[in-house]
Amino acid sequence: MTATPVEKQNADETDVPQGFELAHGDLVEKQTSGEHGRAQGNVMGSLVPAFGRRPPGGPPDRPGGWWLATEALVQFAPGLRYRPDIAGWRRERLSAPPSGTVVTDIPDWICEVISPSNASNDTITKMADYHQAKVGHYWLLDPRDQTLEVYRYTKDGYLWVLGATREQRVRAEPFEPLEVHVGVFFGDDEP
Repeated sequence: MTATPVEKQNADETDVPQGFELAHGDLVEKQTSGEHGRAQGNVMGSLVPAFGRRPPGGPPDRPGGWWLATEALVQFAPGLRYRPDIAGWRRERLSAPPSGTVVTDIPDWICEVISPSNASNDTITKMADYHQAKVGHYWLLDPRDQTLEVYRYTKDGYLWVLGATREQRVRAEPFEPLEVHVGVFFGDDEP
């Protein structure tokens, strides 16, 4: 995802156009690529069958319990509205899925697919803002290096808990019941 300032004047929080985010009062264009879109879709395709339903989900590999969404505009703080590539809310916390043009419920998990044109937006800026909002888990998926990094919220900052390459199989927080082959996120067939 790339962050290109479009307006430096205070943007109107009620009007965040599709394809943009509001970062500290500035409209920022969100850019993607084919690799970005495929990775986003592949993560959703891996998680929704196992987690995108009511708990208990039945077999251990289908535990359910999450509301999952892509590109939902989430209000994290005044002047701060991001469209996480993928966000998840625990159903035990929210009885109904987040809804509306602007979601006001902070996600329990976010996955950002890193854009080569502005990786620091996801790895520094958004990471700090998501931590400030107390997002419990943060994933960084990098199509360039074909890696996954998993972080857990602590009061002092995000704790790095997992790093994996395309070849590895992992049980990544907060979705540990499901073992995934990281390469599937980048388009590999399940081995």
